[in-house]
Amino acid sequence: MNTTERLTKIEQLATKIEEHQIQRLKIEKLDCETNLKNAKTSVKLGNKYTRIDIGTSGAYMIDQDGNIFGIKAYGVIHRGHFFGTLDTINQYNWGGYRAHKLK
Repeated sequence: MNTTERLTKIEQLATKIEEHQIQRLKIEKLDCETNLKNAKTSVKLGNKYTRIDIGTSGAYMIDQDGNIFGIKAYGVIHRGHFFGTLDTINQYNWGGYRAHKLK
């Protein structure tokens, strides 16, 4: 996967995470202005990993191979929390505290 394709898929993932977070907030009737603002995602590029933050908190890290992981602490990957690859993002619901696989 080349760099441009990888970055495009990461942006698609960030958009999907934000959409699912907003959907969850609306379903739970927690969609006040502050919560919606804190559901915004941002992408931070790093040397080894790309981070996706939700609001001001770190949420997911993506390695060079496109594998998606949770985080232990900001900038520290959690290999025990694996959420597929950039090619399988549609198989997960990204709206909760952590993503969960769709049935």
